[in-house]
Amino acid sequence: MEGSEELESSLLTQPWASVCFGESAFLAKACFRDTGYILLISDLSSVWYESADAEAVGQRSKELNKRLTVPVSSFLHRLCNLMCPLLAGQPDAATSFSCHRAAGGLSLHVKSELSGLPFYWDFHCCPAPVEMVSRHLVRPLIRMSLALQYQVQELTSLLLQKDAEIEDYRESGAALSRDRLRTEPFQEKMFQQNFMAESLPQICGAGEGQAFASALQQLYTAVTQQEAKQARKRQHSEDTEGPAPAAETAEHPSPPPPSQEDETASSSEGTTPASSPAQKPRLPAAKAKPKKAKGLFS
Repeated sequence: MEGSEELESSLLTQPWASVCFGESAFLAKACFRDTGYILLISDLSSVWYESADAEAVGQRSKELNKRLTVPVSSFLHRLCNLMCPLLAGQPDAATSFSCHRAAGGLSLHVKSELSGLPFYWDFHCCPAPVEMVSRHLVRPLIRMSLALQYQVQELTSLLLQKDAEIEDYRESGAALSRDRLRTEPFQEKMFQQNFMAESLPQICGAGEGQAFASALQQLYTAVTQQEAKQARKRQHSEDTEGPAPAAETAEHPSPPPPSQEDETASSSEGTTPASSPAQKPRLPAAKAKPKKAKGLFS
């Protein structure tokens, strides 16, 4: 069965989507399976989440929908059909969403229909742990910023090459057939200054609900897929290069390192042959006097 950890891993590659409940804008992402669901939602000031398995979904459905007697998988399938269009920016007109913030979390109330009967659901979200916020929001955003920075550098290099190509055409006598197509050579420093002074204030004033456009959703998915791929590689490497079994270590303990005295004794034993009963112990040999070297004139 797919546990909560596998649900969160599947949630990682789901992009954030901008949603509105009343006048409040949120970012949200969700993952639904036959074994449960996980929902992550943020107003960029706080982050909340709820993870529920099939047993919890069945118990809550009995409390909220006493007239409905359908399998738990049908409830999960219905919740997926209600939430996915909302995250895609195409909410069902027959479904209403409302949220309520409490001191300890956030509740999202859903009202719809199932099999011709009223269908109700409440997501009870609690504050997300720091590790989850870092994994789903902070680290992907940092990697997205780096990716966009490299993209800008490549585009800048391409613009400079295009300017050099156009200048070569001009020097060769080529002329534009339509003067309105004429452009000035690209100046990177000037472009950055104009962007900071003109474009950036408009971007920052667009509102928090526009944080993830479709292009950024694709980039987020690509970045998180790479992170999930690297995590699988690290896990595989740890599994293949795991520590030696404890039983082998216990059966073959490593001998303690020899002391300095043991090394001295062993070295002397290795250089001096052991005396046998038939042999007499040898006396220490006298030192031989050094001979004088004979020269040509000695």
